[in-house]
Amino acid sequence: MNQIKPTVLILCTGNSCRSHMAEGILRHIAGDILDVQSAGSNPSGYVHPLSLRVMEEIGINMQGHHSKHMNDFLEQEIHTVITVCGNADQVCPEYPGQKQRYHWAFEDPAHAQGTEEEILHVFRKVRDEIHKVFTAYAAGWKSGLHTHP
Repeated sequence: MNQIKPTVLILCTGNSCRSHMAEGILRHIAGDILDVQSAGSNPSGYVHPLSLRVMEEIGINMQGHHSKHMNDFLEQEIHTVITVCGNADQVCPEYPGQKQRYHWAFEDPAHAQGTEEEILHVFRKVRDEIHKVFTAYAAGWKSGLHTHP
């Protein structure tokens, strides 16, 4: 039986750092059971190079990712929406078929200042926090805590 995978849409403002890291991590862990996408309320038009770099450090290649607008998904069935910044949480629309919505805010590493190493430290810290939260979320799906009709 070929069942369609439920779509999880991860939103932030610029769709350049946090939402892409979350998408990459969740797709890596649960892409076999979930269709994972990300978008932004005001997309930056690019994926931050340091996001790509710190994800590569943990074996996740995001070279094919690109910045998308959250309205691009208004015609699609979205099972779960996860916002990873406050602004996206405030402006997030309701999507067709939406069953769940979560808000898990993470610091925006794109605003980090300092030396390259200090900025990389912030990107790695945020990546690791996202990894921890989305690994737990994926475990819930894999154990059957989340359901899909």
